[in-house]
Amino acid sequence: MGTESDQQKLEDLVYDEMIDGLDEEIELEIGDELMARLPEGAFELPRGAQPPLDRRVYFSELLRLQRELVKLQEWVVDKGLKVVVLFEGRDAAGKGGVIKRVMQRLNPRTCRTVALSAPTERERSQWYFQRYTAHLPAAGEIVLFDRSWYNRAGVERVMGFCNEVDVEEFFRTVPEFERMLVRSGIVLLKYWFSITDEQQNLRFLMRIHDPLKQWKLSPMDLESRRRWEDYTRAKEEMLARTHIPEARWWVVEGNDKKRARLNCIHHLLQQIPYRDVTQEPIVLPPRDFKPDYMRKPVPPELHVPSVY
Repeated sequence: MGTESDQQKLEDLVYDEMIDGLDEEIELEIGDELMARLPEGAFELPRGAQPPLDRRVYFSELLRLQRELVKLQEWVVDKGLKVVVLFEGRDAAGKGGVIKRVMQRLNPRTCRTVALSAPTERERSQWYFQRYTAHLPAAGEIVLFDRSWYNRAGVERVMGFCNEVDVEEFFRTVPEFERMLVRSGIVLLKYWFSITDEQQNLRFLMRIHDPLKQWKLSPMDLESRRRWEDYTRAKEEMLARTHIPEARWWVVEGNDKKRARLNCIHHLLQQIPYRDVTQEPIVLPPRDFKPDYMRKPVPPELHVPSVY
């Protein structure tokens, strides 16, 4: 039976998870200037509890890194680079949160996320990598894979969606496939998000009791929780057999979501040398006025009701 101290630690963790959910909305909805002016102590934790990372430090660093991501994107577009970033890890490890922060202030025309659903019957009959190659970037593009071809070494293997012959062929093929991508000029980065058994259990429980996040829990996720050790063995073999000089793995410690986000983005920025791109000054042109034009009133029935 847990001690009172253990119970307090659990309550503190749950509270921090709840506050983090609110932080996500603040990050996504409040502008940079307002966020930078958040007063100290705007968000209070219970007496005696300390957040893993000070919010003002977190927001300040996140915005600084996101400004650098904008510069990186401009460099990628200007130089015609092709960038692929794979985000892998256990369910609830924080992949989606990092991808969200990477994408948050970038131009979605040249940086996009790929999150493929289960393959169709037709796709299952194709060369395994075929449905992924269709989403590879053209010059000046960044593609973020929220799970990737490594599904075969993880969920497909553990859940029995492929046999060991398929897995062995994957391990034989994927190093050369990735070398081909790199030889073609693609910058390929692979991140594995690592969390503990206890942390995943907590995050699953939080999702179960949060109506806004229950959609994140699929029957497959729940089954993966039961097969924790099977996934561990699969992950260990995957990292050992697909960590190659041309496309190495990087492991992100994900128990602290905020630090994981900052560490991953900071590391990503270090992998692609970039510089400021000189931009033409933006000048807002004067609006043309047509003296013979009369604006017509909008019919009342077209207006959205002013509830707020």
